[in-house]
Amino acid sequence: MTAAVLPRTVPRVLPGVAAVLAWETLAHLPGTEFLIAGPSDIAGWTAANALLLLRAALATLGNAVQGFVWGNLAGALLATLCILAPRAAPLVGALALFAFCLPMVATGPILRVLYGPGAGPQVTLAALAVFYTTFLALLVGLRAAPAAWFDLVASYGRGQFTQLARIRARAAIPYATAGLQIAAPAAVLGAMVGEFTGAERGLGVLAIQAMRALDVPATWSLAATSAALSIAAYLALGALGRRLSPGPAPVLLAPPATARRRHPATPLLAALAILALWQGLMDGFALNSFFAKRPADVWQFLTATPDALPRLLHALGQTLVLALPGYVAGIALGIAMAAAVTLRPSLTAVALPLAVALRSIPIVTTAPLIVLALGRGATGTIAIVAVMTFFPTFVAALAGIRQVPAQVQDVFASYAATPMQRLLHAQLPAMVPAACAAARMAVPAAILAATTTEWLATGIGMGTLMATAASVSDYNMLWSSVIVLALVASLGYAAVAALETRVLARLAPEQLR
Repeated sequence: MTAAVLPRTVPRVLPGVAAVLAWETLAHLPGTEFLIAGPSDIAGWTAANALLLLRAALATLGNAVQGFVWGNLAGALLATLCILAPRAAPLVGALALFAFCLPMVATGPILRVLYGPGAGPQVTLAALAVFYTTFLALLVGLRAAPAAWFDLVASYGRGQFTQLARIRARAAIPYATAGLQIAAPAAVLGAMVGEFTGAERGLGVLAIQAMRALDVPATWSLAATSAALSIAAYLALGALGRRLSPGPAPVLLAPPATARRRHPATPLLAALAILALWQGLMDGFALNSFFAKRPADVWQFLTATPDALPRLLHALGQTLVLALPGYVAGIALGIAMAAAVTLRPSLTAVALPLAVALRSIPIVTTAPLIVLALGRGATGTIAIVAVMTFFPTFVAALAGIRQVPAQVQDVFASYAATPMQRLLHAQLPAMVPAACAAARMAVPAAILAATTTEWLATGIGMGTLMATAASVSDYNMLWSSVIVLALVASLGYAAVAALETRVLARLAPEQLR
């Protein structure tokens, strides 16, 4: 039995072994000791600090799990509301998007001041990092059901709640699984960013100490630990999704659709709602105006301070120039990798763990190392942005490709279609809704990656401006930066969504119901 199993096991293990050996060799080359820690160095530091690392990992994991649960509950409730009350969907989506676009690196210090000691900022940032991912993926899935099924339910005199429970919920399971898998590493990242703002314990606290001490083995060990936590959550959620999956995707038949036109008052209503909510939260909790700025404070600062707006716009230009090419590269790489894995399933054993690891390793620990390796210029920042946007695109695109209905697969099999023909004519069209949703989610992720890299390493752009403002308690500039970045991310998201609507009208009209 062992002799029969061994030949099948060796090819699967060899790529991993080769990667570890190459990693160890690279870590011991001259000049790399300040950038890379090899597996042996990581194992040595981990063994020597096992108890400390375990306590920190448990603290971070506890905060991440709380944020994951609350964030996903909020995302599920919002997606359900959009289905049950379609007229409210644009306003709900705009409010949710604005909250998701708030930059964590600037929101964290503000939350620390507002919450004070404790786990409040960690849990809140973890929840903010995941809720929109679940909301968007679940919304796509809730719409991914054949029109004939809804007609059948209507013929029995049943309404929207029956459609939601009997049809939409089952159709949404694969998409919800992909959203939860994408959200798992984001929850860990959000918790660690919260720990960066002054927590007492956690992996983020140890990461700060390691970076300040230039302790490369410690930094890599912490990155590996957070990646292991995220990979475990990713795999567990994937296994749960497969157990709950209702089976092969159905053939989606929907009437031709035209691009939806948003009501002209929607942006204005969304802006008013955001301002009212902002003012209400600050006043409702009686927060000190020195720390908790109101809309009027930000407006007065930007209009009355001569150099405020020029500084913001200059820093914003520096950030966007680097975020845009990284965003495009990450989207293209994610779709290309999903297509490659589909054509060559044997690549899954290497590509999927690598993709999860790249996204799971917290940017707050690796950004300085990447910038040190690639330089403080454009290359380092673009590479980090591409890594941040690659993972959600890859996971979503792969999930979409797997939604090709069994009947369609049988038709291609009957014609002896090649794998490339299946990919071009069936799998890529099936991927479109999920890939478009990932492209939207990647807009705020790209800005987060760029600003975090600037905050920690490069010394330019909005990240550096916010870091400087936080260090000198310039809360006017800090709040202004948060609002400007959230608005820019929202506008970028809207631009991608407008393009998506036109694409879906041709390839996935059921998404426009």
